[in-house]
Amino acid sequence: MVINRAALEAALAGDCPPMERIRYLGLLRRDTEALDEGFKLLPDSPDRRELLLILAQVYQRQYRWHDAAVLHEKALRTVRTPDEEAYVRHHIGRRLFDEARFRAAADEFQWAADLYRVAGNLEAVEENRQAMRRALQVHSDERSGGRPAYELS
Repeated sequence: MVINRAALEAALAGDCPPMERIRYLGLLRRDTEALDEGFKLLPDSPDRRELLLILAQVYQRQYRWHDAAVLHEKALRTVRTPDEEAYVRHHIGRRLFDEARFRAAADEFQWAADLYRVAGNLEAVEENRQAMRRALQVHSDERSGGRPAYELS
């Protein structure tokens, strides 16, 4: 991921909406600030689910899997539609993949694809099916004794 640090810093110095501010702080690896501001904003946030997912991503970058999982579970409790649940399940799948729990990640991506299908979001169905196939391939490679795809050469 290419990040234009100067543009993000300029946005933070300007009139940046609170949710975007937290996202940008996280992208700039200013994790302590992102978490502090995010948790202060959480009680009054108009989009609690998205904020929980942003904070979970900050924890993921710190390899704080359990903390990220707790926030993902809280985000799941906010869903009201299949599309909303699918969105959260996709994020859970990404965390599980990052944790090298490839089989579990594949299951979450499949679940998200099924929910997106019910919601009629065909583009997201295909995106999650691709993610599922990738997770299954890495899982298979790992089990067959080949080098895991996430290892560096």
